[in-house]
Amino acid sequence: MLDVLGLDAEAEAIYRGMLTNPLDGVAALAARLGLTEERIRRGLDRLSELALIQPSGREGIGFRAIDPETAMEVLLARQQAELAAQQMRVEASRAAAAQLIAECSALRPRALDQTSEQLLGPDAIRERLAQLAGSARTEVTTFAPGGAHSAEDLAASRRPNADLLGRGVRMRTVYLDSVRNHAPTLEHVSWLHQHGGQVRTVPDLPIRMIIFDRSQAVLPIDTSDARAGGVVLRGAGTVAALCALFESVWSTAIPLGSTPKCGAKDMPPQERAVLKMLAQGYTDEAIAKRLGVSPRTARRIAANLMERLDARSRFEAGVHAVQDGWLPSSR
Repeated sequence: MLDVLGLDAEAEAIYRGMLTNPLDGVAALAARLGLTEERIRRGLDRLSELALIQPSGREGIGFRAIDPETAMEVLLARQQAELAAQQMRVEASRAAAAQLIAECSALRPRALDQTSEQLLGPDAIRERLAQLAGSARTEVTTFAPGGAHSAEDLAASRRPNADLLGRGVRMRTVYLDSVRNHAPTLEHVSWLHQHGGQVRTVPDLPIRMIIFDRSQAVLPIDTSDARAGGVVLRGAGTVAALCALFESVWSTAIPLGSTPKCGAKDMPPQERAVLKMLAQGYTDEAIAKRLGVSPRTARRIAANLMERLDARSRFEAGVHAVQDGWLPSSR
């Protein structure tokens, strides 16, 4: 009956037997349930693993069963934590899929695949982006990870952005929350906002990406070095998936001019993002790169979170966060 919550039929029978006859020891339970003492002990091990029994203070009785109401809360919390961990893996897979699309597309011979186009070097990327922006008619959506941007890059983007906005092209850009602390980048995104561009921020972004008119997407070949090369994707299914990824991130991003709100336990969005990445097994260096902060800052945030959650591992931090209400149990 309770197998959906991780409790097999034999362990459930032993738990029920302990509730009905709390003074029974291993031998008495074995006789009453028609099981060997070895199987009773295996069942007790499983019940102990699930925290459904506790040491008993009564002489001759090693364990006692916790009350059913508490037991159900324990089983449900465990299942919710497992579901949350799975959801985190799904979110990580979605981001990895976008990266995989770029890397695999870059490996295809250009002459044999009309749905992709390779761009090698920063000059080729810059030139092709200018061409795509010049032909854009309806919308340009962008993921801009990496934290603060150089003054030269910001200045170079003003004219094409002004041209797009002047033609009535809708521009939506997602930056990292960390740009709110960098004056030159903040000034630039404020300029975009003032000229009609929509700008939002999130704690972390899965990949650098620009989508033109929902028909062509530009991604880096090497996510660690966006200037090394890029790939232009035109496959309808691929671009539709990338558009869905953008919309998913955009829907949870914070508009520029608004202060990121704290979540459960007064946790800022940046800490919430770190917590998710800890549960997914990210290293401190990978977390720092995703957030656009220094590795030292990432280590400090991670260490603080694990200490507050009394967690000994990154996965355990994610499980404790769900159980304590710091992260949702499901979406």
